[in-house]
Amino acid sequence: MKTTISQNELLVIGGAGLLGTELKKYFPQAHFTDKELIDVTKPETIDTFLDNNTIKTVVHMAALMPPKKSDEDPAASVQVNIIGVANVAVACMKRNIRMIYISTDYVFRGDEGDYKEEDSLYAPNKYAWSKLGGECVMRMYGNGVIVRLSFGPMKFPYPKAFSDQYTSKESVGVVAQKIAKIIESDFLGVIHIGGKRRSVFEYAKSLEGSEAVEAMSRLDVRDYIVPKDTSLNSTKYDQLFNSEKEYGLI
Repeated sequence: MKTTISQNELLVIGGAGLLGTELKKYFPQAHFTDKELIDVTKPETIDTFLDNNTIKTVVHMAALMPPKKSDEDPAASVQVNIIGVANVAVACMKRNIRMIYISTDYVFRGDEGDYKEEDSLYAPNKYAWSKLGGECVMRMYGNGVIVRLSFGPMKFPYPKAFSDQYTSKESVGVVAQKIAKIIESDFLGVIHIGGKRRSVFEYAKSLEGSEAVEAMSRLDVRDYIVPKDTSLNSTKYDQLFNSEKEYGLI
């Protein structure tokens, strides 16, 4: 399942963010672009880059963030998170480039948790709907991968964390390592990555330097819908990518 990938044939769109910065440790010679070079709302910038470079794999992680921005400016969310994905996908389709789309655990209703790849989808907020729109685009392309996940920085960035919201969120360092394995494989389809089910508060307390984080309830949030349990079942990933040594990551 592992393949040999030439790093200069790998393009990471939205690669200047937190996840892209961490992923670059595994592919230092790859192309990591920001909005100044590739603006996904402008198809000509995508075509220009692909016409001037030999690219065989595109990782698309550009998105309008944080999620609350989709409530504040849904039109911008549509432009970036749905139309932007379509623009990248069409460019990849024209050139038969493998495309890996980074999605979210929020595409599920969030009332049960332990969601498998084939479970029913129902987005609980506008950000999640926009990411689900991106997934719809990817379902039209046979040479694509949808990766559902949730991640955060190496240190929890807030003073409080939800004790009644459950997740399989992992630190960006762990997530980047797992995405690197997918990039270096020939896998196509939908796949979940994540850790064990636990509350966001438990996750936060597990991170180094986050000992002072306090618990809070998701019900304290009045202006944004916080789903109860979006934890992912990552059995498929564990079965396909269970050998760290095979992928040269340890």
